[in-house]
Amino acid sequence: QVQLVESGGGLVQAGDSLRLSCSASGRTFSSDAMGWFRQAPGKQREFVAAITFGWPSGSTYYSDSVKGRFTISRDNAKNTVYLHMNSLKPEDTAKYYCAAKGRRGSAAAEYAYDTWGQGTQVPVSS
Repeated sequence: QVQLVESGGGLVQAGDSLRLSCSASGRTFSSDAMGWFRQAPGKQREFVAAITFGWPSGSTYYSDSVKGRFTISRDNAKNTVYLHMNSLKPEDTAKYYCAAKGRRGSAAAEYAYDTWGQGTQVPVSS
């Protein structure tokens, strides 16, 4: 089973940038994509970004709310996926989760992901 460990979360101010990291170990070959989701207080978890395991670069997908500000990338040698967050807004405040996609379905569909990290908090102050 794939194991995911997230890091990089922390308090930031509006307009700041932050990079989240997700290191994967285990049977990573069984996953065809990695994604980032987030859950704001009192709200449902939502899709943020995903990247497929193409080489040297896979296809990327973004939610409308983050497109143009966030960038998902990966370092294949390190088996690590990143979420570069730029121009952060207070509405980006959430717990961010990385996930491995092990089921068929859209890269934006939560049900297609079968392994999840512990999540990391990103509070954005105004």
